Amino acid sequence: MHRIKRFLTVPAALAALAAGFLTATPAASAASPGAEPCAPLHSASVDYRAGDTVSHHGRNWTAKWWSRNENPGAGSAWSDRGACTGGVSDFVISPERFDEIFPDRHPFYTYQGLIDALHAYPRFANTGTPQTRAREAAAFLTHADFESVGLKYVKEINEANYWRKCDDTQPFGCPAGREAYYGRGPIMFSWNFNYKAAGDALGLDLLNDPWLVERDPSVAWRTALWYWNTQNGPGTMTSHEAMVGGAGFGETIRSLNGALECDGGNPQSVAARVQRYERITGILDVAPGSGLTC
Repeated sequence: MHRIKRFLTVPAALAALAAGFLTATPAASAASPGAEPCAPLHSASVDYRAGDTVSHHGRNWTAKWWSRNENPGAGSAWSDRGACTGGVSDFVISPERFDEIFPDRHPFYTYQGLIDALHAYPRFANTGTPQTRAREAAAFLTHADFESVGLKYVKEINEANYWRKCDDTQPFGCPAGREAYYGRGPIMFSWNFNYKAAGDALGLDLLNDPWLVERDPSVAWRTALWYWNTQNGPGTMTSHEAMVGGAGFGETIRSLNGALECDGGNPQSVAARVQRYERITGILDVAPGSGLTC
């Protein structure tokens, strides 16, 4: 996004494959040497007992107790054992559909970078029905498409505005320099207070090294997911809550840009986002749902 607001508020699989919402594809591993081999892929239709291990989103998970129809990471029944090797990715968007959505993207924006980032917010595109999960992924990628112009830009173009993203009223200041907190990544993540809050949440020192967001694709995706899953912005709910709770795509626009676009602020921009969202949901073969505008 061109700005992430100062409205800061820090704080199965196999059945879906058959339904056409997931595509099992080889998972290129970002796991460290010595990582466990991937267990069999999780299935929402199987009864699991305590101690059973499955793989999901390129990571191994162990059941804490009996579980059925709860995706690992979507609830409390599964314990994350870390990235695994040699398995398949069952993310709702396959590499082929990712390429179709972003045919001219910058090489920085890798599919694997997105997959690696999912562990930071495992409920993202992993909660509710296959349709709900696909719509949330589509909504998130719609805003990435809009803000970074089809993932063609890794950082904000207008360097004359870089200095504006340093809020001097914050007690931690701008230790990386006044011009260091410009927009980066798929939603043009901006402002020193957002770098501080997201870095604290993700265990990264983004306040002192904001350039990490433009060096590491996984970090870029993680900052976008941090905002999506934890920040209301000028809205009344997070974008994740809007999509899984049924409020719809329009409320994700409000959480990102509020009155700058919603309630008549910029109807052309809202219409452009909706058009992109309908295109991406079409690629994913899922209906866009209700509540498209704000």
